[in-house]
Amino acid sequence: MKKTLGILLAAMMVFAVAGCNNDDGPAEETGAKVDNAADNAGDATSDAADSVGDAASDAADSTGQAMEDAGDSISDSAEEHSN
Repeated sequence: MKKTLGILLAAMMVFAVAGCNNDDGPAEETGAKVDNAADNAGDATSDAADSVGDAASDAADSTGQAMEDAGDSISDSAEEHSN
């Protein structure tokens, strides 16, 4: 009797596991879409921040060079007028 009951329970477990499908329901699919959207938004934000940082660095370099050129011009002009 115990052996038959054990076999019956094992068979029920096999059918229970086989009856489970792996298809995600609408909530799981929506959650996956939200996760993907959040990842994409994070990537886009990071790319935008990198672009802004590069642009700011380029602008700072250009400004620094312009200031250095202006300083050189002022120095040259001062030397010409002091002689």
